[in-house]
Amino acid sequence: MGVPKFYRWISERYPCLSQVLKEHQIPEFDNLYLDMNGIIHQCSHPNDDDVHFRISEDKIFANIFHYLEVLFRIIKPRKVFFMAVDGVAPRAKMNQQRGRRFRSAKEAEDKIKKALEKGETLPTEARFDSNCITPGTEFMARLNEHLKYFVNMKISTDKSWQGITVYLSGHETPGEGEHKIMEFIRSEKAKPHHDPNTRHCLYGLDADLIMLGLTSHEAHFALLREEVRFGGKKAQRVCAPEETTFHLLHLSLMREYIDYEFSPVKDKISFEYDIERIIDDWILMGFLVGNDFIPHLPHLHINHDALPLLYRTYMAILPELGGYINENGHLNLERFEKYLTRLSDFDREHFSEVFVDLKWFESKVGNKYLNEAAGIAAEEARKNKQKKQKAQENSISLAALEKNEGEVTPKTTLEDEPEDDDLFETEFRQYKRTYYMTKMGVEVVSDAFLADQAECYVQAIQWILHYYYHGVQSWSWYYPYHYAPYLSDIHNISELKIKFELGKPFMPFEQLLAVLPAASKDLLPKCYQHLMTSQDSPIIEYYPPDFKTDLNGKQQEWEAVVLIPFIDEKRLLQAMESCNKGLKEEEKRRNTHSACLMYWYDKDAEFQYLSPWPEKFPAIERCHTRYKTIPLDAWHVEITHNKITKINKSALYFCGFPTLKHIKHKFYLKKSGVQVFQQSSHGENMMLEIIVDENSKDQMVENVASLILGKRVFVNWPHLEEARVVAVSDGETKFYLEEPHGTQKLYMGNAVPPTKVTYVGDKEQSVWVKEVQGISEQYQRRKGIIIHETSVVVYAQLLTGNRYQLNQNGEVYLEKQWSKQVLPFVYQTVVKDIKAFDSRFSSIKTLDDLFPPGSTAFMLGSPYYGCMGEVLDSQDVIPEGRIRVVFNIPCEPQLDTLIQNQHKYSVKYNPAYILASRLGVSGYLVSRFTGSIFIGRGSKKNPHGDHKANVGLNLKFNKKNEEVPGYTKKVGNEWMYSSAVEQLLAEYLERVPELFNYVGKNSQEDICYEDDIWPGEDENGAEKVQEIVAWLKAHPVSALSRSSCDLQILDAAIVEKIEEEVEKCKQRKSNKKVRVTVKPHLLFRPLEQQKGVVPDRDAEYRLFDRVVNVRENFSVPVGLRGTIIGIKGATRETDVLFEVLFDEEFLGGLTIRCSPARGYRLPSSALINLSHGSRSEMGNQKLMAIVKPQPAVNNYNSYASDLSSVCSQKVHLGGLNHSPRSLFVPTQAQSKQDDEFCSIWQSLQSSGKSHHIQQNMHEKGAVLPQEIKLGPGHHFHKPGFNDGRTQMLKEILKIDGSDLQTKNEVKSQVNDVAAPSSRQDCHGAAVQYRPTKKMAAYMNKHSPGGPQNTPAIETGGHPFPCPQPALSTVSELSRVCSLLGMSQPDFSFLKTPQTMTVCHIKLSNGLLVHGPQCHSEAEAKEKAALFALQRLGSIGVNFASPPPPAVFPNYQPLGVPVPPGSIPPVFAQPPANMMPPSSHMFGPVSWSTPVPKHYYPGTYPGNVSLAGTIPVGSHNQFIPLQVTKKRAASKKNFELKEFQSSPQAAPLKNEQPMSSDHIQQDSSSAPLKSPQAAQSTVSFQDNVATPSVPHNKSTPNTSSKRKPRKLAVNFGAPKSSE
Repeated sequence: MGVPKFYRWISERYPCLSQVLKEHQIPEFDNLYLDMNGIIHQCSHPNDDDVHFRISEDKIFANIFHYLEVLFRIIKPRKVFFMAVDGVAPRAKMNQQRGRRFRSAKEAEDKIKKALEKGETLPTEARFDSNCITPGTEFMARLNEHLKYFVNMKISTDKSWQGITVYLSGHETPGEGEHKIMEFIRSEKAKPHHDPNTRHCLYGLDADLIMLGLTSHEAHFALLREEVRFGGKKAQRVCAPEETTFHLLHLSLMREYIDYEFSPVKDKISFEYDIERIIDDWILMGFLVGNDFIPHLPHLHINHDALPLLYRTYMAILPELGGYINENGHLNLERFEKYLTRLSDFDREHFSEVFVDLKWFESKVGNKYLNEAAGIAAEEARKNKQKKQKAQENSISLAALEKNEGEVTPKTTLEDEPEDDDLFETEFRQYKRTYYMTKMGVEVVSDAFLADQAECYVQAIQWILHYYYHGVQSWSWYYPYHYAPYLSDIHNISELKIKFELGKPFMPFEQLLAVLPAASKDLLPKCYQHLMTSQDSPIIEYYPPDFKTDLNGKQQEWEAVVLIPFIDEKRLLQAMESCNKGLKEEEKRRNTHSACLMYWYDKDAEFQYLSPWPEKFPAIERCHTRYKTIPLDAWHVEITHNKITKINKSALYFCGFPTLKHIKHKFYLKKSGVQVFQQSSHGENMMLEIIVDENSKDQMVENVASLILGKRVFVNWPHLEEARVVAVSDGETKFYLEEPHGTQKLYMGNAVPPTKVTYVGDKEQSVWVKEVQGISEQYQRRKGIIIHETSVVVYAQLLTGNRYQLNQNGEVYLEKQWSKQVLPFVYQTVVKDIKAFDSRFSSIKTLDDLFPPGSTAFMLGSPYYGCMGEVLDSQDVIPEGRIRVVFNIPCEPQLDTLIQNQHKYSVKYNPAYILASRLGVSGYLVSRFTGSIFIGRGSKKNPHGDHKANVGLNLKFNKKNEEVPGYTKKVGNEWMYSSAVEQLLAEYLERVPELFNYVGKNSQEDICYEDDIWPGEDENGAEKVQEIVAWLKAHPVSALSRSSCDLQILDAAIVEKIEEEVEKCKQRKSNKKVRVTVKPHLLFRPLEQQKGVVPDRDAEYRLFDRVVNVRENFSVPVGLRGTIIGIKGATRETDVLFEVLFDEEFLGGLTIRCSPARGYRLPSSALINLSHGSRSEMGNQKLMAIVKPQPAVNNYNSYASDLSSVCSQKVHLGGLNHSPRSLFVPTQAQSKQDDEFCSIWQSLQSSGKSHHIQQNMHEKGAVLPQEIKLGPGHHFHKPGFNDGRTQMLKEILKIDGSDLQTKNEVKSQVNDVAAPSSRQDCHGAAVQYRPTKKMAAYMNKHSPGGPQNTPAIETGGHPFPCPQPALSTVSELSRVCSLLGMSQPDFSFLKTPQTMTVCHIKLSNGLLVHGPQCHSEAEAKEKAALFALQRLGSIGVNFASPPPPAVFPNYQPLGVPVPPGSIPPVFAQPPANMMPPSSHMFGPVSWSTPVPKHYYPGTYPGNVSLAGTIPVGSHNQFIPLQVTKKRAASKKNFELKEFQSSPQAAPLKNEQPMSSDHIQQDSSSAPLKSPQAAQSTVSFQDNVATPSVPHNKSTPNTSSKRKPRKLAVNFGAPKSSE
């Protein structure tokens, strides 16, 4: 029934109806019903416009299976899963099916013809004929067998299918899919023990499902359907169901909206106002605008506001009726007649417009014609009028009409009036007569004919009501005309007796012959085919090769009436009679009706189920399914017993079933242009206005805080979601919870949450105002809800799911998990205290239940982070709170080199001006032509019509924030272009240089015009434009897929390389198993109750990260590993999707810039991030820029090729004065969890295997690792110690080969050393410093004299116990200036044409520094200050400062000083004349100069011999290396080039962002560091390793778990030299 029109109209009138389905918000459903035909069509011919499309049958079946799995998984029904395929339809439906099939065959033929005329070559295989989706064809028979196989397979192998009953009603069971479903629902409702709170979900695309769902009068009923996009060009339907956005349309809301729509009659009627009866009448009115069984009434079109007209008329007449029209599916004829009579005024009004035009026409021509010409002229006039009319309301009242007549014929005198009235009626009758004669082909329009029309129409309405409420009352009845009568001709019906003969359904082959066109004859058995084609066939006239269609007032071709003759049942059956004997056995079997099948799981049943297609689908070796057949009439409910039960009014509120009740509001209809789909709606919207009690105490922020802070509330009314309130603010004061990081407690009952109050600063206040504006605009524009003045904003965390936790007694309970992200909601849309029925009760009470032997679990501790294991029998260890698991440890691919070299494979993007200079045009043209350019007809002064052609390349979309990967990319606010764009533009420029010239000269014009661009007489602009458009359409660039600019992606070339690495890894095949006992909180079990829960909340995701899928019963097999190749940002954390390239292909896999069937998009709740595990083991968890759900800034993909990153590496790794391979290696204190693995570690150690350290560099790691060989008694292997640079170093440092022996002794105490890498952020600058006050505090604790034992320092980026505010480079610069006795620097700003900001700094020593281009002044200032500090460093200003502080003042020093003499001398010779420290604070040190310059003011103390005479600690103040036992999971280190470290890394060696490469002894310079060098390093420790990490993101729980360990080596004590 004009389906999309109705769905769209209803969704726009009632804006809250449909909700986009988010996985974590899906309500629980008991029953899921699928109307299968939509799925079959979608999976077999997704795009009929593409004549080249071909698909194999096994692919169709696999697609259907996959679609069913996805729908099942989205809804997860608890009790019933019902799949209904259309069987033989009632005769009434066949006329429409016949028309549709004739039309689709003709359209396909036309498209093919067109393609061939264009010279396209079509594939040789036959195209899929969608007409075969009709009961009785071979295709349907095969599909049925495959569906049975699929159900058996899922029930036997998938736990989530095992607790429910599955019904399969195939094509052999007569009836349309959705009506077979309704029959089932009706029979369930008739049972005495029916639960009124059953929650139903029906999937299907037809709008009449809305009607069907409402006829059930069930309170909890929702429709699931794909998102429909209106407007714009018809997008190709995406095949992959995962890519599809689903909408849930809640009939619970629909019922409330209908109540609002008709509420004006409440006070006017004498009988009881009953919303259930109103809904029944609403359904009846819906049938009048046309449906699948009857044509629409003349001129009643949904998009001409027919429905509001029907509703208004109903409300006007209802008080006079004395009751409702549709009584439980029985038509009350007397009342119906009154309603139609009142409605027939519309016919007259409609004609009156035409009539006015006729009078005018007549005055011009001057004769009265009451003949056919009049009718035709009237039709013409009507059409013109309708065009003018479309914009206005389509309802002019009769009064207005009479006024109009007066205006049109001013000459009329009084005595003319009655004649006019008669004339009007006569003309009106004539006009209708013409309609019947031309449309229905009758000679004489007699009263008998009209009475027959009326009776037929009323009979039709009654048949449809029965069909919807009681099931089929007659299989053979049908409406025998292509057109419906005029409303004003349907009268005298109240006395009609309507009876139906039940009859019996057609057999499948009878239906095939009745609905298929001759073009699809091959779908029939051979013996029948000649009936469609042979000239002497008795029924040949039913298969016209050509036929007409009539739009009959509609606009879309698919809405047209297909004018083909109706089949005569008797003649059809007679003609078939003679051919029946030619049927083969197999065909006879196909021509039967069979019953519906009911399946369930039975663990005792076990048998082999053979595959219907062994080459494509494997047999089910152990099938555990039982089934029984349900007889055809088992669900038939007698009309008399039909219980449309009253609703149980006390029905519970179920989470996820929205209702408008919870908040006080008023409602009204108004044209507000609410935007439900892609553009604003034109009709009226039902607006809801929240009523806020201005004076109540409730609106005071302190009262709100005391009511809801720390409690759970429901936000986002009416689609409520549970959330936990963490703060409330009224823009001036803010109350918030003061909780330790990571706790998310609900304060129930009288528990008082720990609250803090602050006053809000100006900046925060403006943010508050913006948030409120954004929320109220969103409510009004999308939901049609007016929220008025907001006084309080509530900040809350949404519920993400439930997780199993252990309490003290070892019992298991479900705990709500809240999102980490805090979102703002306005207080008046927040619902407090609802009793929500939450049936997610859990049968799991103890650890045994949670981890039964044989279940799957994933490791969240280390080592083996993210490994999948199987739980073993753990009875003996459960009392100690442990679980025994066998983990599988697969081999991981090595992506580090690829990450280093990714810039070689990724697409290079340049700003517009670079392309422009290469092409010889302006940057403006590059920018204009890559977007859209419109060319209008005619010239600017004289335009022809408003048709505009778009001749842009459409490679970037600012409004939609979309780009075309491989062509354009948005960085910040600037667009970048690849070389592919350059080639395209060059080609374009060559074709039409004059267009480029014109656009370049007239840059201020939005629209260009043909005749202005090609002004010459002989030039035809229109033709040129067509040529350009045709060229662009034919160009492959027009078919490119766009992606959101928030999407970070790796280009296809890199993805290919990742695939190669994974293949290499597969060949190594080293899968080992490990048995361990683990504490349960370190295990993650993929359970249905935990859906939506993020396995590890601390994990952060980056491109190239390795992940593992932990969701069961999902397209991606559980435990399959993959690599992140794309990150799609979103405003909500839960909506962020990761594009993952999996290591294997799998059924249902997508193709995302990778090999087929290996990609998939998943949320973080489905993944454990393996790379995050190795990062936290390596202890530099927070080193890299992290993707947050905010629309991401694209700081990826610009690799070391761009200057900023090079400069940033120099910044971080300034001049260093000892080898990067020194023994001073950053290490990390150990975490508690290691104890249980010590034994494993030791056994591995003693076996002398080499252990690898996972170096985990992201994007540009600054570190290039090599292998560390560990194990007692190994010499350190030093590859490349003789290469040039190192040789030079040896010269400088006077190292001779003899010192190699000393290594062993040092080494034997080193167990393992961690090597964090640092990633330089591409934008180089934001470096984090330590606050000066704290520094001072640290410094005071240090006094020279006595051996210094500084505690072990956690690696650079590790979070400190208390979050430290960052010290900015600007204040650092002013500090340095004051130290040097210079006056404060002078900052000035400059704006560039691209609206970027550049900062200039002038220093009092005459130095001028220019910063880089930045987006904000603050950023520009920071970066320029950094450059200035660099310059100061490189010109060698040396400043003294106190000795380095301890990083953790609150930790006791670790270990005891080793007494002098216990460590052998490191260098054999006396250390005189050694290299002095370079004082280059930032600048790089060149390796080539034999002796660096140094600007050191005093004498150099290096010549003093290091005998015991010097007070300990005054010279060699360096940090002891803390060496700890490292985790067993350390992975592999690569052989790559060395990097330089900064001087600050020398004294605080643990901060060094460098790989431990081979731990070697060129640390000669370290022990001899001069105090000045040590002093020059204060307050820079952090900047080495923490580029631009937001400083407040600390995770205290990670660092505070570390245990202090004893020091193995201490260089704190000096040793007298030999």
